Amino acid sequence: MPSYIVAALYKFAHLPDYADLRDPLLNCMLRHKVVGSILLAEEGINGTIAGNRKGLDAVLAHIKSDPRFSNLAHKESTATEVPFYRTKVKLKKEIVTMGMPQVNPNQKVGTYVKPENWNELISDPDVIVIDTRNDYEYELGTFEGALNPDIKTFREFPRYIQANLDKNKHKKVAMFCTGGIRCEKSTSYLRTLGFEDVYHLEGGILKYLEKIPAEKSLWSGECFVFDNRVSLIHDLDEGHREICHGCRHALSKQDKKSPEYELGVSCPKCFDKQTSKQRQAYRERQHQMELAEQRGTIHIGAPQKNSIQA
Repeated sequence: MPSYIVAALYKFAHLPDYADLRDPLLNCMLRHKVVGSILLAEEGINGTIAGNRKGLDAVLAHIKSDPRFSNLAHKESTATEVPFYRTKVKLKKEIVTMGMPQVNPNQKVGTYVKPENWNELISDPDVIVIDTRNDYEYELGTFEGALNPDIKTFREFPRYIQANLDKNKHKKVAMFCTGGIRCEKSTSYLRTLGFEDVYHLEGGILKYLEKIPAEKSLWSGECFVFDNRVSLIHDLDEGHREICHGCRHALSKQDKKSPEYELGVSCPKCFDKQTSKQRQAYRERQHQMELAEQRGTIHIGAPQKNSIQA
């Protein structure tokens, strides 16, 4: 049975005092034993957190007590094991890093499309469908017919648009991402470039997988998530992938059969990029994790436990 509730949340809002929000929020999360990460910036809030029902509700209530977040929406899923080992609230320049300060979703964004209407939109042959996520996320799963920008980070996305899209040629553009936040910025960016018919999936892939039954779905594969579950499938059930602790890529069955795969150390995607010193460090980390498991403790999670006790 699932023992953790996971909440993904974000909201763009003008927060000139964002640094003052950090400590009260962190203390609230620690007090209620809620794990995960939240980012605060002048442009808003973004994060994924996990805990029991009571603890999670307490943290969400704390966030929404600020009038600027009173209508904040979040998406929930479950986890059978702890999805995060630490509790963090970080101050950032951006809550999702695009590196384009002129892009402001608080001023303009694309048209929101509900999951129930998404299939019809992306089935239109006149619509260009773009996956705004990183290459390793696309590799794990995406919508049928979606273009892959082949980017390592979201900072590279504007260059992809400049090189591949023309507002006079590509009249309708639909974009999507995991929870919706990257599309807020990507559609806002296209609007600043003069694109008019720009759409994005409201609630992201997570809301689509929650709302749309598998038999009616145009989604293929699994959805990468940035926590210990690695991936999610329809109904937001946990996927069937493990992660390489050397490079954080999701592993397929073929990857794990490769001679370049070593548990906790490397996989075919990162084997040639590692130094012998790095492999030695990863092997020692894996060894310590196995020892901790034998003792019934969590090696990586020790700082989290100490923080909660403090």
